[in-house]
Amino acid sequence: MRYFCEWKQRGLARCRSAGLFYATLRSKWRRQRLLILCYHGVSLHDEYVWKPTLYVTQAHLERRLGMLRREGYHIIGLGQAIRLLYAGELPERSIVMTFDDGSHDFYESAYPVLSTYQVPTTVYLTSYYCSRSFPVFGQICSYMLWKARGRSFSFPELFLQDRDLTHPAERDAIRTRLLNYAAARRLSAEDQNELARTLALRLDLDYPALLRSRILQLMSPAEIASLASQGVDFQLHTHRHRVPRDRSAFEREIEENRQWILQTTGVSPTHFCYPSGSVDPMFLPWLRQLRIASGTTCEPGCASNDQDPLLLPRFQDSSLVSDTEFEGWITGFIPFARKALWM
Repeated sequence: MRYFCEWKQRGLARCRSAGLFYATLRSKWRRQRLLILCYHGVSLHDEYVWKPTLYVTQAHLERRLGMLRREGYHIIGLGQAIRLLYAGELPERSIVMTFDDGSHDFYESAYPVLSTYQVPTTVYLTSYYCSRSFPVFGQICSYMLWKARGRSFSFPELFLQDRDLTHPAERDAIRTRLLNYAAARRLSAEDQNELARTLALRLDLDYPALLRSRILQLMSPAEIASLASQGVDFQLHTHRHRVPRDRSAFEREIEENRQWILQTTGVSPTHFCYPSGSVDPMFLPWLRQLRIASGTTCEPGCASNDQDPLLLPRFQDSSLVSDTEFEGWITGFIPFARKALWM
């Protein structure tokens, strides 16, 4: 894998030096397409080390925005960009910035950078945990097990004795055991938080300090209302970050999410992002019935106006994406090359 990545980076560097990035950027193909960038988190502490596929540092985000500004990209708000895309009126070098979930790190780490660069931004907000002053259960369990890596621990309530936390597979197995334990007992969010507190005790971690840090917590209603008043666009990501296959349950997730955002921001959202990229063709008529104007996926690519607006691709930036690879995406070279190779 390491050698493949090195080969890919060398190949991209050669293509860039040969002028292929710039040629694609100036092409009609790129002018007719919209690149929707996806971010998940901007680290408060060491999350980018824990999950580099999901988190970036504040410096990483600032470097990206600096590149976009220097190279003259048009960063457009999501709603306007969707309208211009389907009207065939996109400005050249069009980009949209989106952030998934609505974690507190957006408020503390991402927004100060976005505000400095005056970048219109959409947050796809999952709302259930916003009124709770503790972290999302599955995420905090994973993070704490990672923080304790290299140790061994016991958790008699889960029939775990002297488990070695050195290897990621073992940590993942213990996290799954915790999630199954909570699901089997139908634990409330508050009870799950107490289980996380007990896990921290078993791991010899300071859980009150984690709570104070706001790590892996969602933004509070007051923080969301404040950002909305400053122009941040909050859109749909379901209430509990899940997409049930039952239609009534699916619609309830959307409507609860919509009402929560409306009550908090004063704006009724009409754009949607599939949690965890979980897409099923059965969702499309349901979303249309719910008056959803667009849906973004985790499928990498540039959006074009011949695509279903409920199945728009995005590119997810992360700590593992090099500057050259990022440039390959924003110029359109990588999505064009991928499409050409598949065809």
